[in-house]
Amino acid sequence: MPTVLKIKDYRFFFFSREEARMHIHVICPDGEAKLWLEPTIEIATSYKLSNVRLKEIETMTKENIETFKNAWEAHFGN
Repeated sequence: MPTVLKIKDYRFFFFSREEARMHIHVICPDGEAKLWLEPTIEIATSYKLSNVRLKEIETMTKENIETFKNAWEAHFGN
């Protein structure tokens, strides 16, 4: 499970053997979430995260979308 980025107490990563749709996982001390990166950024699932945390995660994902997409393509191929 390659770590793509660490920001504050968040770790953004993906699993090597999972579904083909582009997405990113994020974990922090309060819980975890999975976000779709395409066609638009959208929270797919979340566990134990407040709305404040989810909004912060969504904002960070938008700010780093190119990093996540590039890491996905480098790991999985086009």
